[in-house]
Amino acid sequence: MQKFIIGENDANQRLDKFLTKMFPCLPQSMMYKSIRKKDIKLNGKRCEISSRLSVGDTLELYIKDEFLETKQSKPDVYSVVPVLSILYEDENIILVDKKPGISVHSDLTQDKSDDLVTQIQAYLYLKGEYNPDDKSSFTPSLCNRIDKNTGGIVIAAKNATALRTINEKIKNREILKKYLCIIHGTLDKKSDTLNAYHIKNSKLNRAFIFDTPQEGARKISTKYKVLKEKDGLSLVEVDLLTGRTHQIRAHFAYIGHPLAGDTKYGTNKQNQHLGFKHQALYSYKIKFNFSSPSPLDYLKGKEFTVEKVDFAQNF
Repeated sequence: MQKFIIGENDANQRLDKFLTKMFPCLPQSMMYKSIRKKDIKLNGKRCEISSRLSVGDTLELYIKDEFLETKQSKPDVYSVVPVLSILYEDENIILVDKKPGISVHSDLTQDKSDDLVTQIQAYLYLKGEYNPDDKSSFTPSLCNRIDKNTGGIVIAAKNATALRTINEKIKNREILKKYLCIIHGTLDKKSDTLNAYHIKNSKLNRAFIFDTPQEGARKISTKYKVLKEKDGLSLVEVDLLTGRTHQIRAHFAYIGHPLAGDTKYGTNKQNQHLGFKHQALYSYKIKFNFSSPSPLDYLKGKEFTVEKVDFAQNF
């Protein structure tokens, strides 16, 4: 039998999420069965898969030790030499300017040393702020994500309180994000809010936009302002009033103005003479517009901007 006392970094999460993260050798089927048979108890009592953990809770596991092994092969953070463009950092969060072509998380086919979250974890490990071998240690995590070929500001949390707070603020639109993009053509209205309906097709990794409500569609709003026009292209600032998969790329393509360099929603013919390696899209500005109290109130009103967005500077 093993016993664990839940600390602040592991509080407020579901029991099954905690067990999956803590014990990678524990098969999911065994975990569910153990919960049903009361071989896993919370504060000495029967618990459910969805039980929420609180600080000070006692978790008892009557399972063979071989399934409760917490150490696997050395994590990638030990071998990674981080290369980060840090915009801001304090004891709770870190803001990084992710360059286009870098994934925020790796997939099974990718070297993890190339993804942003591993780079951040390696950086904090070298600073002595993260110990991958400490099973009670919070694993630094990303609060927002952007596409591999989109650049811009990503927020990472150093502790569980920061992660919960930032996620809540993003959901409540108390963190404002603005984007820069270059689109094909010129717009009749130099500022406007576009409204439509969005459906994500996960198999195709593609979004589809409609003028009218559709089954499974969600409403989207894309606010924009044209900053410059040149050679049949427009430099546009975008404020996402909703945040759906590929929203900016798909929405502008739908109205006949795909992003420069975007071959998924545009065409190779449109882009071959432009020389863009990736779609011209950057999450370049973020403001902590907190309107409700939180443990991170010291961030209220702070604004951060990526000063050097290559495609915008060269426009």
